[in-house]
Amino acid sequence: MKRIAVLTSGGDAPGMNAAIRAVVRTGLARDWEVYGVCHGYAGLISGEMQALSARDVGGILQRGGTMLGSARSAEFETEAGRERALRELNMKGIEALVVIGGNGSQTGAYALSQMGLPVMGVASTIDNDLVGSEMTIGVDTALNIALEAIDRLKTTASSHGRAFLVEVMGRRCGYLALMAALAGGAEAVVLPEVETDPDQLAETLRDAYRRGKQHGLIVVAEGAKYNAQAMSEYFHRHQQRLGFDLRVTNLGHVQRGGAPGAFDRILATRLANGATEALAKGESGLLVGLNKGDVTTTPLADVAGRQKPIDLRLVELANILAK
Repeated sequence: MKRIAVLTSGGDAPGMNAAIRAVVRTGLARDWEVYGVCHGYAGLISGEMQALSARDVGGILQRGGTMLGSARSAEFETEAGRERALRELNMKGIEALVVIGGNGSQTGAYALSQMGLPVMGVASTIDNDLVGSEMTIGVDTALNIALEAIDRLKTTASSHGRAFLVEVMGRRCGYLALMAALAGGAEAVVLPEVETDPDQLAETLRDAYRRGKQHGLIVVAEGAKYNAQAMSEYFHRHQQRLGFDLRVTNLGHVQRGGAPGAFDRILATRLANGATEALAKGESGLLVGLNKGDVTTTPLADVAGRQKPIDLRLVELANILAK
């Protein structure tokens, strides 16, 4: 192998730049040329690629986002779009591709591998919903950002004796919300995976006040049926009956920004190195992830189109600790 490419796709995650850096420098150490693909699969189709040197990826380890950019591509979802992407790679003599991204990105990686291209996936998403990795790049930093916001909100909530609703990201997976609620000492958590009754939630908050708590804090996942907007509207419509309403804070994309923490920088470096190591061994069609502290690989066929479940035992633990 003489030439590979790397791209980032889907939502950005803190640590993606560390992964790009590691792919480039470990590839160069094997005497490969490494190309960076700009703007994800859209850039792959349009041929937006450039050779990267060790200096090109200098100083990016601490930066959030992705230096290569990311974009959605409806064209790539078609067979014609993927064939065009393969032609662009062939024209530049690129023999393998490393895809850094989450669920949709790895589904795309699997599709390319099925067309004969050697592909390695690197698990990177703040949602932590990828099968094949206990932790994905960006999760730890995003969780700590959410936790800092929750700690600050609890302070002001106690000062005013109010109930706050904090929405975190995660799409259809409640991992971030559950862990933020557990680590932040929230009174309740609302998840896509668990049915929630708003009236029962209101009773939970009233019970917290009866037990002498000075605030009530609920963490809700954006993909839940009763997300921040739906829950807030319900409490507003029934304020007279419920006896109070909710103050809402939506953290949104704040969780994705900022410098990655040490854990995500190291995880990204280890997983990216695992991807180039696998390619050097002639392996492909795999997702590189972290399991039981080790860098492991999982066939992309077992990853594409699937969502990793959360540990529902932790929901019960969060409820017990909120008493």
